[in-house]
Amino acid sequence: MLDKIDLKRIKVKYMTIKIGKTITKLLGTALVMFSFATIANGQHIRSWLQLKTPGNNAVCYPLEVYKNGQDLELTASENIPVEVNVTIDKKASEQVYIINIKALNTIFFNYKQSIKAGSFEHDDCQFLMPGFWYRRNLRSPKEAPSFHTSDSWLVREDRLSTPLTGVFNEKTGDYYTVLRKDDIQNTAYSALHKGEVILSQASDLGFTGFENMDGQTWLSFGFPYQENPKTYIRKLTLAPPVTAFEKLEKGETKTFTWTVNKGHANDFSEFVGQVWNYSFDAFQPQPVELGYGYDFVKKTLSNFYDEGYTETDDLNYYSGIHLLTYDCQNNGGAEIGFIGRVLLNAYFALEYAEETGHEKLKNEAIKIYDSYLKNGFTETGYFREFVHFDHNEEPDVYSIRRQSEGIYAVLHYLNYERSKKRQHPEWEERIKTLLDNFLAIQNEDGSFPRKFDKNSKVIDASGGSTPSATLPLVMASKYFKNKNYLKHAKKTGVYLEKEIISKSDYFSSTLDANCEDKEASLYASTAMYYLALATKGKESAHYTRLCKQATYFALSWYYIWDVPFAQGQMLGDIELKSRGWGNVSVENNHIDVFIFELVDVLNWLDKTIDEPRFKAFGEVIKSSMMQLLPYEGHMCGVERVGYYPEVVQHTNWDYGKNGKGFYNNFFAPGWTVASLWELLQEGSAEKFIKSNKH
Repeated sequence: MLDKIDLKRIKVKYMTIKIGKTITKLLGTALVMFSFATIANGQHIRSWLQLKTPGNNAVCYPLEVYKNGQDLELTASENIPVEVNVTIDKKASEQVYIINIKALNTIFFNYKQSIKAGSFEHDDCQFLMPGFWYRRNLRSPKEAPSFHTSDSWLVREDRLSTPLTGVFNEKTGDYYTVLRKDDIQNTAYSALHKGEVILSQASDLGFTGFENMDGQTWLSFGFPYQENPKTYIRKLTLAPPVTAFEKLEKGETKTFTWTVNKGHANDFSEFVGQVWNYSFDAFQPQPVELGYGYDFVKKTLSNFYDEGYTETDDLNYYSGIHLLTYDCQNNGGAEIGFIGRVLLNAYFALEYAEETGHEKLKNEAIKIYDSYLKNGFTETGYFREFVHFDHNEEPDVYSIRRQSEGIYAVLHYLNYERSKKRQHPEWEERIKTLLDNFLAIQNEDGSFPRKFDKNSKVIDASGGSTPSATLPLVMASKYFKNKNYLKHAKKTGVYLEKEIISKSDYFSSTLDANCEDKEASLYASTAMYYLALATKGKESAHYTRLCKQATYFALSWYYIWDVPFAQGQMLGDIELKSRGWGNVSVENNHIDVFIFELVDVLNWLDKTIDEPRFKAFGEVIKSSMMQLLPYEGHMCGVERVGYYPEVVQHTNWDYGKNGKGFYNNFFAPGWTVASLWELLQEGSAEKFIKSNKH
């Protein structure tokens, strides 16, 4: 006999959902809230089905829940031609939900299920959707996904580096995650990106997220994708919500699997680390097989140095910023740090040219350094960060990040030259002057302002870019044998520990966004790596622990699975595997090859703290990021050999042009080439510090 839960029972001819004996509870929600049952483990469940007839608005069928002994039955209030069966396999801390949807007639459907996160009050919780959402995304503006716009978000799975949503209760330390366990291989092209959308073909892509229901937190998931309350279509542009519908022929069945896991962590940082380990173990990502070796990669990338070299009466440089993918023509832009990395590229080109006997590359690299020594500084000693000769443009705003990246490059160059018995005292004096400027603008708390003018007047006081300065300060302390630089590097470590790492608040390291971003955690991780290398004993061990914490955040931005692309989306047609690639930030929702020294950090942590997952994933990154190498017969959608692409659009978002499966028209191979080249220079920081021991 069925026991009524809360509602008057309405008998149904077609819709029946039966759930195994070890289950939680289901509730139905759409426009109204429906009853739910409680299972032995205390979980609550809600679910509903939306059906769409082409040309008409969809109809939502909340599912009522009845307890039949130890089982549950879910029924709709009307006759609908669908059977939905849900079973749960209970394993330790996990509940594995297996959902079967069978069409009794041809249908277009969207299914959603929500699971209550214990008794978590929504106000007590912080949230995680890896590579997209951290805490409450409050660093991001209301024009991007954040709590500023809503405290409930559903997103398509391909936005996430792991198809997972987690909620962490700050008061208790308990957390829940929901992870999609299916093999997500296919997706469908859609001409529409908002409203109700019928998919063009069968898809595997679903959705996940978190919702505030009556003040308590629920984890939601389903198929095919939904995005609510908004969908994010381009930088700082939220659009109306979208719900996708897939066609299911009469007699056809779709099966889905989601796993709910419960755990405990001391803080949000530990929560992120545990979730990354759990996700890595679930997916076991493997390196991507390439048809070429790393020597071929360098040879191919060196063509960028060959064809991108540009001379002027002022500065010589590699033209590698704001290029068009369809012609890659030089456009007059020279940039010290991100996104051009001119001096770092010149150092790599010089070293490579001398290894291979390439005189042209060698002479051009030397000319770049000579021109910057002569004309590359302001009268106050800062690098001229960005000059656009074609537009007669040279901004008078400077950044701690680009200045730091310039010093980093020059110190590598000087150290290399020293190893060849070639001295550059003028360059050394220039760098000392610039470092003096650094020390003058460092704040008492150890932070550096994000932006300033040539007279060191602060324009943006945000400390999010501080870790970029740690690297050159540590390097300078070794190269110049000056402990004062290390003292100031340690001050940055104090700030990073107190304001960024301990608070799990990695922000504002990208130059064109004020939000949660990958580069902030990556730079924080690398900064602590440098400090650990430069110190000993307990002090080094302390920096190592902080490095590990920050590294988990950096890794959380990197995909451990392969997002699907539809036929006709170029990235799918050339079989790009997204595992190992990192999403950029909450505002800039695309993947790229920003890696530089992070794999060195992973390998070092593996040796230091015995974490084999780090080394294994480093191999995934190293192999995967070489996939879009443009060479004859394998141009990957760009016009020139070695001009590695940048804005790789992997989800329903575009940076300005083209959307999922393509690149934005504009790209910056200056930094992509530098990042990949650095990736192939194994252990450069350790070698630098070892070669400059006192």
